[in-house]
Amino acid sequence: MALRTMLRRKRRTLITGSTVAFGVFLSVTFTASGDYSYTNMIDTSAKMGFGHVTVQALGQNERPSVTKRLSGVSEIGKSLDNVDGVSRSTVRIFGQAMFASASKSVGGVFIGIDPASEDPADNIFVNSIKEGKIFDSTTGKKIIIGSKMAEKLNLRIGKRMVWTSTNAEGEIVSQIAKVSAIFSTGVNDVDSAFALLPIDRVRKTIDYGPDEATMVSVMLDDQRYSDVMARRIETVVGEKDREVLTWRTTQADMSGMITVDRASNYLFQFLVGLVIAAGILNTIMMSVLERKHEFGVLLAVGMSPLRLFGMVLMESVALGVVGLILGIIVTAPWYHYMYYTGLDLTSMMEEGSDIGGVLVDPVMKFRLYKESALAILAGVFSLTVAAGLYPAIKAGRIPPVDSLKAG
Repeated sequence: MALRTMLRRKRRTLITGSTVAFGVFLSVTFTASGDYSYTNMIDTSAKMGFGHVTVQALGQNERPSVTKRLSGVSEIGKSLDNVDGVSRSTVRIFGQAMFASASKSVGGVFIGIDPASEDPADNIFVNSIKEGKIFDSTTGKKIIIGSKMAEKLNLRIGKRMVWTSTNAEGEIVSQIAKVSAIFSTGVNDVDSAFALLPIDRVRKTIDYGPDEATMVSVMLDDQRYSDVMARRIETVVGEKDREVLTWRTTQADMSGMITVDRASNYLFQFLVGLVIAAGILNTIMMSVLERKHEFGVLLAVGMSPLRLFGMVLMESVALGVVGLILGIIVTAPWYHYMYYTGLDLTSMMEEGSDIGGVLVDPVMKFRLYKESALAILAGVFSLTVAAGLYPAIKAGRIPPVDSLKAG
């Protein structure tokens, strides 16, 4: 009977179904763009050295200093290789330094790395080298600098420079290094302040032991499970002098921005959902008011108010199903295009646009996780059914005599 009623008002059914489909379209657009951009930013920030999860000396994140050393890094790395969900773990030394040439000096951050353990796909600096090549030794006097630092210090490949920092005892130390490569990430603040150095040369300079570093950065198969993975990693390598932190803590500025943006995204979708639900409520309510005589006849011949309530509610369920099917049909081509091609927004963004030091991808694309897709379908369907509750209750409470008189 509910389906017959829908077919009797084909135009009204099509309009209401299209409203639901539009809700699916908007939800997929906002959620999928968010899933892509958030994941892209998180992965990019992880590739800047800290990883999705970081194992480091206690207190290193609050007050970074080379005096806070992490011991037994080789054993930590071996233990992490056996943890399901860990893609790669890399030992690194972070520290602040002054970088100087014959003409000028600038402040920045150095990262001591082992080139043999660095995968360019997981290291944005190595992946962004535009001149020269990465050093092949952990003990050589080579350095990789950003393009903006090279400009400021008037340096090019093969030129020498001096980097000055403090050692593990707090004393000032210096080393001469030759520029072996220059990288360009596209973020001015990063390209002007970061430099890569051979890790064993750094250890020798700042008086670290052969099995000491400031952190072990961990790349995960899926950043969404960073909290779960951090707890799992802590059970494997956790000790009193160590702490295991996720990107939410090590990249707090970016994490805060994502949280606010995601909340505003959900709020906007909720408001749009309310507007769509109001339209559906109006449609079903009009249908109920137009059929008061019909409902009176049904009640008079023995149909119970509960069954009448169920019949009207079933109309909402059917409308929801029709709307979801239309929504999938309309949204699928749009999602396919945005997933594989996307919209290039370069002309609308400044060159090197970043958030918290993380480069923003100028190409807007879609990525919809399975749980996000299920949440959209369940949310839109629930709103459609909820919008039919009041009209269904209204229909079930109509007195049969009054309904017959209305006819």
